[in-house]
Amino acid sequence: MSVSLKQIRYFVAAAETGRISQAAIDLNVSQSAVTAAIQQLEATVCARLLERTPNGVTVTMEGSRFLSQGRHILAAVAEAVRDTQMSAGPLFGTIRVGVTYTVSGYFLPRHQMRFKASFPGITIELFEAPRDVLERALVDGALDLAVMLVSNLRDNAMLTSETLLRSPRRLWLAPEHPLTRAERVHLADVATYPYVMLTVDEAKHTSMRYWNNASLEPKTVFRTSSVEAVRSMVAGGMGIAILSDLIYRPWSLEGQRIETRVIEDEVPSMDIGLAWRRDTKPSGAAMAFRDFMRFAVAGVGPARPPVSMDHRHQAEEAIEI
Repeated sequence: MSVSLKQIRYFVAAAETGRISQAAIDLNVSQSAVTAAIQQLEATVCARLLERTPNGVTVTMEGSRFLSQGRHILAAVAEAVRDTQMSAGPLFGTIRVGVTYTVSGYFLPRHQMRFKASFPGITIELFEAPRDVLERALVDGALDLAVMLVSNLRDNAMLTSETLLRSPRRLWLAPEHPLTRAERVHLADVATYPYVMLTVDEAKHTSMRYWNNASLEPKTVFRTSSVEAVRSMVAGGMGIAILSDLIYRPWSLEGQRIETRVIEDEVPSMDIGLAWRRDTKPSGAAMAFRDFMRFAVAGVGPARPPVSMDHRHQAEEAIEI
């Protein structure tokens, strides 16, 4: 079996963006290159990984499984490069890291496991709490860092932050919903259908900001702090929702399909990042964690020299799994 890193990278980009054209832009290659790489990958694994639709592409059940493994492969390669480039001696210490619910459930664990493998001498003490509690703990010195939704950060005077990941928000809906047939979807269209409102991590407050900016209001039929409840209700056709790609999964717990559509109106992304007290000098362990998270999310190694796009793709093609 011959699968290149390029094929995996192109597939992951297309699956995460939901559009071949957007994946090509992000990768700085042609659409035909992305399409060809994905077709080659599908032929090798003997399974359809993406379904082509008038609005882009959606991940199949087999594609969903491969997407998870593909992300691990790309992260593992980046980690191998990073570990090779690290020349400093081992670090020791303890860092107190605050996390919000969404971060602890959908973002941090895979990075934390790799950090522990790279820095066995550093202990991470995790504390999960709402955004306002984490902000107070950072200001009071009870936490060294927080991995949180920095798009919700309030105390910009005492705290500083750095965005690691911007996750677009899209419309979630069942495959048979009328809006799946629309060429373009606007908030005004969404407002005419039953809506399921997620409330965890200030999701309701955030969503109502862009609804109010559009002078519209969703037809909310249910409010819940459970992402899985939203997933099940949307897949079951009981409502639609606007949520970020980070927490999107194409299937509910009941095995029902969930599709997404891009919203033409201005809907802000969900930004995950690091926050810390502005006037505090970080310890070596805290700096190692900050640097690790930057490179882990970006998928590159520290202090890596610039590589031309052509040379990078040649290197990817040369590595086979």
